[in-house]
Amino acid sequence: MHPALNIAVKAARRAGQIISRASLDVDLLKVTTKRQSDFVTEVDKAAEAAIIEVLREAYPNHSILAEESGASGPSQAEYQWIIDPLDGTTNFIHGFPQYAVSIALAHNGNVTQAVVYDPERNELFTASKGRGAFLNDRRIRVSKRIKLEGALIGTGFPFRVLDHVDTYLAIFKELTGKTAGMRRPGAAALDLAWVACGRLDGFWEFGLSPWDMAAGTLLITEAGGLVSDLAGESKYLDSGNLVAGSPKIFSPLMQVIQSHKTPALPA
Repeated sequence: MHPALNIAVKAARRAGQIISRASLDVDLLKVTTKRQSDFVTEVDKAAEAAIIEVLREAYPNHSILAEESGASGPSQAEYQWIIDPLDGTTNFIHGFPQYAVSIALAHNGNVTQAVVYDPERNELFTASKGRGAFLNDRRIRVSKRIKLEGALIGTGFPFRVLDHVDTYLAIFKELTGKTAGMRRPGAAALDLAWVACGRLDGFWEFGLSPWDMAAGTLLITEAGGLVSDLAGESKYLDSGNLVAGSPKIFSPLMQVIQSHKTPALPA
């Protein structure tokens, strides 16, 4: 395992311990509303602090971009850690067991290391660029499904900004009639990890943040899948709009989504 990935795993497991302990008494948590339908708990903050402590100890000269505390460290650093300490906070505070820790390392803007850890199932997804993707140390690959009509597709509906909800609904309606089913579990990092291991055949969402998808996208590409923005390019970390899937599913999925794209929706 790459040394940086080993550190990321250590950090993710430490955060996972904090999350798991807190999950036993969810009703006692202090919950703050950041904006409509967007929440943060003391667990998010404690898990993020634990992750940053581990990373800073090993790599004091790296910069950090974290969901709760924002950007820190040298602004011109070659390496940047991209962190979501608890992706799926709304699920977590409702006792809905679908959430994860997501940690990625980017070198000059390109993600090279990735960890998505599901403490509920004790599933550790890892990837290093050029070295494949793994689930609990076993190599994973995207699904081999070849037709959209038999595919299970993941997505995430708008919950903060509703500007493009009509586009979402139109895409959802068409895909519902052309696939085996649609799923919206509510934790994008974990959804992407599930595409990487073949549980989902594809995934699409608009308006994501870098920490939602940085780790998951590397998992998918290292597992043999495809990832792009709505223009078919690799600027999804900038636009927040993402389409991903196994090779045979990606193209027809993209065609459906692009057919509904409006000029107001950036690539």
